Amino acid sequence: MSGEPTKMGEFDLDDIVKEITEILDKKLGEEIVILDVSKVSNLSDYFVVATANSDPHMEALREAVLEYLEKASIPIVYYDKGRGYDWMVVDGGYFIVHIFSKKGREFYSLEDLWLNAKRYTYRELVKDEKNTRQ
Repeated sequence: MSGEPTKMGEFDLDDIVKEITEILDKKLGEEIVILDVSKVSNLSDYFVVATANSDPHMEALREAVLEYLEKASIPIVYYDKGRGYDWMVVDGGYFIVHIFSKKGREFYSLEDLWLNAKRYTYRELVKDEKNTRQ
């Protein structure tokens, strides 16, 4: 993504971010965007942003990300445990996954808050011209 991969212990963050975006895509997350905020924020290095089409879909996306992180023994700082939100996060420290409802994505407009961040779509990240869904 941005040259040298960021190291997180024994993990290569670019691979983690790529894997998370692939999981969100396989679970039909919409409008998947990766923001490299490493140069403009001290909160995290990457934001992964996706839209869900319903409350159960938001939960399914969150659970799929959590399952991957747990299987890969990647520490989780925090995640929203409830339901019925317009915005859920899974915080891995160096990356934060933001899962929005359609209404929440429009209302909070997270990408507009980070206009100086490098922005990648899922399609750009995987460099897959055959992927026309995103």
